[in-house]
Amino acid sequence: MARGLNRRQIGVTEEMFETFGEIIFRMSHNHQVREGDPYRDKDWDAIERHREPMGLSDAQIAERIGLSRNQVLYIRTLMERRRFRTGHYARLLELGGGKRFRTERFTPHLDHFRYSEDALELRAAMNYPPERARAYIENGWWRNETQRRYLERHAAERPDAPAFVLPERTLTWKELRDTAERVAKGLWQLGLRPGDVVAVQLPNIPEFAIANLAVTWFGGVVQTIHMPYRDAELQTLINHGRSRAIVCLGAGKDWSAAQAVLALQPQLPTLKHVIAVGDTPDGALSLADLIAGDPDVEIGHEPSAADPHLLLYTSGTTSSPKGVPLNSHNMLSNARMSAPEKGLTADDGILTAAPFTHLYGLYAFHLGIVTGMANLLLPAFTPPGLAEAIEKMRPTAVWFAPAHAAAMTAAGLIEKHDFSSMKMCLFAGSASPPAMLHALQEAWPCCRVCQLWGMTELQAGMFTRPGDGIGKSAVFAGRASPGSIVRVADPDTGEERPRGEEGEIQIQGPMVFPGYLRNKEANETAFTADRFFKSGDLGYMDEDGFVAITGRIKDIINRGGVKFNPQDIENLLSAHPAIQMAAVAPVAHDVLGEQACAWVQLNPGAEAPDLEALCAFLMEHRIARNKLPEKLAIVEEFPMTPTRKIIKGQLKAPVG
Repeated sequence: MARGLNRRQIGVTEEMFETFGEIIFRMSHNHQVREGDPYRDKDWDAIERHREPMGLSDAQIAERIGLSRNQVLYIRTLMERRRFRTGHYARLLELGGGKRFRTERFTPHLDHFRYSEDALELRAAMNYPPERARAYIENGWWRNETQRRYLERHAAERPDAPAFVLPERTLTWKELRDTAERVAKGLWQLGLRPGDVVAVQLPNIPEFAIANLAVTWFGGVVQTIHMPYRDAELQTLINHGRSRAIVCLGAGKDWSAAQAVLALQPQLPTLKHVIAVGDTPDGALSLADLIAGDPDVEIGHEPSAADPHLLLYTSGTTSSPKGVPLNSHNMLSNARMSAPEKGLTADDGILTAAPFTHLYGLYAFHLGIVTGMANLLLPAFTPPGLAEAIEKMRPTAVWFAPAHAAAMTAAGLIEKHDFSSMKMCLFAGSASPPAMLHALQEAWPCCRVCQLWGMTELQAGMFTRPGDGIGKSAVFAGRASPGSIVRVADPDTGEERPRGEEGEIQIQGPMVFPGYLRNKEANETAFTADRFFKSGDLGYMDEDGFVAITGRIKDIINRGGVKFNPQDIENLLSAHPAIQMAAVAPVAHDVLGEQACAWVQLNPGAEAPDLEALCAFLMEHRIARNKLPEKLAIVEEFPMTPTRKIIKGQLKAPVG
């Protein structure tokens, strides 16, 4: 034990010991390297350079690598026992340096909370290879940075600056910090503790930020749930995440999330509290009451960067949920290092059309947290709503999915509204047709159009920079984000492909998640032997390190034994004057096994082309005949993910 505390009270798992044990031992006073005598010479620069080789204190190590002091103390003493065969003198092991034991320095272990078994299981999922963790720490990529630390810094340094903004409402950094602390105290009073999961199903409104920052204030874990999800998805995700509470809308246009969860509570064994925003049904608590209150409680815990603070889910949610645990090491380091490469500072304003419940939207949230710039809020996407928000709130950076821009273009909004405030914009979430990006760059000459490639498992893995130019940004999803390594490999053999040849995109870096929660089967195939994450995306890399996305492995069409990627067909169909969006996917065929079917959504007022006309259009662009779609379906509206990506699995094949 350390300071009288056991593992469950400190939150140390065997996986944490394996990841950080050797790193802590080398940084501690047990492993010293001394060169010269800078202390006698009063060479302050040399003293600072030698600080780590001379041995750091537990507090210094905790600050350096992103653990709590108690966690470092526990891991260090366990390493010492194994190396030095020390006795079990828990109260003395923390003293060192000739300190005298004082009763007031020691907190009896019975007075400390214990991490729940669910919280420890979630912490155990944060299992990184020790050599990778050490490299990330030594390179300065992983630091002890948390949302709470950034929030307190901005509140102190820029208290009146806007943090989250709606046209009719502004929340400053000081207001946000004070509100988040009050709500955190209210949650603590309800019995929530570090490591507990709190689900949040809210649109992009200030209350999302308040809930997120309040939960992570004391070391809780935010589990986001997309707004379109209803009873079945809520039950699956809350049970898989073992959430203790949910923050959601009390009333909606046609459905009340709070009432639905209250009705589901008998099937939700871990859920204790339903906290409603707006109208509060009987049996639920009100977030407004938590905001207004200020309970006289002391939160005796501050989170560290290694603590899990996000639990996200990939698109498949009902049969075998893929829960993705993430911490500040992953998310905030990625945002901190990528912000300057995008030219973003505290003076900017960022607006995302993607929801905060998705990691693409959270990327904008995290960039605001680390830089201090304002997040300008769009609660729900509509083409005119997005165009008007950009014109009125004047963001300098905007996050789009290709479908957002396609819808605005089809509605004639690009020419009608003022987009001149944008200095850069980003496209991600699905493949971006190059012709569309070229057209937007021409329409927005003062804005730099860029692309990003990311996933729930890693936030921003690649992106083009504003200085790369539209010639690269229209074709390529980007080059590796700071600290990451990207390669293109043969999906069957794992061998790295030469530049220009298609293969699976694989990535390794400080923002990559450690593995799926409670999904052993998925983890067995998620990583290569050398711990590169296998994205399932196909692409190729050019000589400059830029990667173009060419499709998904699972979308490959196998027509009579000849396989081809349909993404180039989709891009060409999307450029047809009558078509707003297009998707191509395989449908079953008795003889060939599979054949290509094209689904298209028309521009308003456009006349539907027939299959023969579309194939003639494709042949004008010299497409191989075996790639031509052999079936056609016209859809009124595509089924979309929250980030406006077409859900191909829900497309119905035409009959006949």
